[in-house]
Amino acid sequence: MAAGIREKQTVALKCMLNFNVPPVKNSIGEPVWKVLIYDRFGQDIISPLLSVKELRDMGITLHLLLHSDRDAIPDVPAVYFVMPTEENIDRICQVFDQYLNFITLEDDMFVLCNQNKELVSYRAINRPDITDTEMETIMDTIVDSLFCFFVTLGGIPIIRCSRGTAAEMVAVKLDKKLRENLRDARNSLFTGDTLGAGQFSFQRPLLVLVDRNIDLATPLHHTWTYQALVHDVLDFHLNRVNLEESTGTESSQAGARPKKKNKKSYDLTASDKFWQKHKGSPFPEVAESVQQELESYRAQEDEVKRLKSIMGIEGEDEGAISMLSDNTAKLTSAVSSLPELLEKKRLIDLHTNVATAVLEHIKSRKLDVYFEYEEKIMSKSTLDKSLLDMISDPDAGTPEDKMRLFLIYYISSAQAPSEIDLEQYTKALMDAGCNLAPLSYIKQWKAFTKMASAPASYGNTTPKPLGLFSRVMNTGSQFVMEGVKNLVLKQQNLPVTRILDNLMEMKSNPETDDYRYFDPKMLRGSDSSVPRNKNPFQEAIVFVVGGGNYIEYQNLIDYIKGKQGKHVLYGCSELFNATQFIKQLSQLGQK
Repeated sequence: MAAGIREKQTVALKCMLNFNVPPVKNSIGEPVWKVLIYDRFGQDIISPLLSVKELRDMGITLHLLLHSDRDAIPDVPAVYFVMPTEENIDRICQVFDQYLNFITLEDDMFVLCNQNKELVSYRAINRPDITDTEMETIMDTIVDSLFCFFVTLGGIPIIRCSRGTAAEMVAVKLDKKLRENLRDARNSLFTGDTLGAGQFSFQRPLLVLVDRNIDLATPLHHTWTYQALVHDVLDFHLNRVNLEESTGTESSQAGARPKKKNKKSYDLTASDKFWQKHKGSPFPEVAESVQQELESYRAQEDEVKRLKSIMGIEGEDEGAISMLSDNTAKLTSAVSSLPELLEKKRLIDLHTNVATAVLEHIKSRKLDVYFEYEEKIMSKSTLDKSLLDMISDPDAGTPEDKMRLFLIYYISSAQAPSEIDLEQYTKALMDAGCNLAPLSYIKQWKAFTKMASAPASYGNTTPKPLGLFSRVMNTGSQFVMEGVKNLVLKQQNLPVTRILDNLMEMKSNPETDDYRYFDPKMLRGSDSSVPRNKNPFQEAIVFVVGGGNYIEYQNLIDYIKGKQGKHVLYGCSELFNATQFIKQLSQLGQK
């Protein structure tokens, strides 16, 4: 598992694109030229992993959607990568299952689907009028994708899950599916070459299946780390962020029309070193690092100009630059540094634009204030301002920000507020323009879970303000951070991370002691909470049934950094930000 699921899924995809034969590294011959046909599902799986250039290197001259109108191309082999739906099968005659039906977003993060995600959403699973048949269908969809994940990973997990939840239904079905595949010696997907090194791995991975309902506050929480902020406030989707850049107004006359906004898309990928280093950093640190990168680039800028003039390149002609990249071996060492410098500049510009867009939201909505206040609520610290004042402040946040804050307070409170208090809060929320539908669902949810368990605990540390920014506050900075708090995060384990810690380290804890235990390799399944394996696990997968978010992912990554030699992967049935989650709560709360 240490190799990372991104690498394993990429290898499996490349093998498929090479007609299910592992591609030979460093082969001198030309690849077999071919056409790739995919549906929307296949497109979502491929796009975070392989660029157009990488597809071309594998011999893909053309990639098309299955249901698009296209002319036949005689004598050219085609690879079809589609879901085996009746509609697709009508379109083509035969489908070969590649067991790749999940989307890898990071080395250590995957999500089940993007198309039709509402079919396995939190709302779909928690609808009060859901029938048993509908629930079975949702669980089967989730299990099929998780099965694909473990085929690609090449290992059979030990499964743990909470009782009486959708996560338990997934665990029972997945255990059965893995068990049946292992028993079918002739067709088992977990023997021989498919397993690779995983087959001889000394220890198997742990799969922890948790239900979204164990923690509804975290998906609503305002955040302070770069990747989670980008997902919260911008249009960030399958590792691509879409920005709207205003180009000012056409003229200064009264009533002048603002110019059309330019839309720009940026891919935030594994090859972006700045993103990989800082996606989990607090935002002020990111702004400071962009500034440092910019200053170090400016120091080299004269060198860039000199190199460009020597080579006769004016402006930033991408074609000429990529030509240079292809021929660097033939160029002198001085020239070979030019593509590297220009790539550095591209990334600085990219992150300056993205971070500036994030900063606009932080400042206009006072997101630093919300983040700090919510952390205090969740950690039961003393509040320096009343919740009513926060909701009533016309200058702080959108109606949705205020609703998120109140829902976190309501979810985190051991006692629900009195009728009189609730009336006051409700009036303030309505005056602020909030839609109260999410609250009516959370009230029902809290009344129901109160019978089952106490509210989730979020530790007891709050972010520490560090005074003013240093480098970013100087006048030459790209970022005007005045008035934004320089908050530093303190590591505290969120509920999902705490559950993983208990189960991975074999700790006895009332929170997880009754979690069910499944071992698909055992001849007979048993309804037990007693783990047969007493040793702590080295590798684990946490999977959230009902949807996940980047805050939880980052918290797990920060936790595992302190555990030498251990690895953790985070997966979820869908990835949502707070706006998308509130919409689902709202639909559930509508009468």
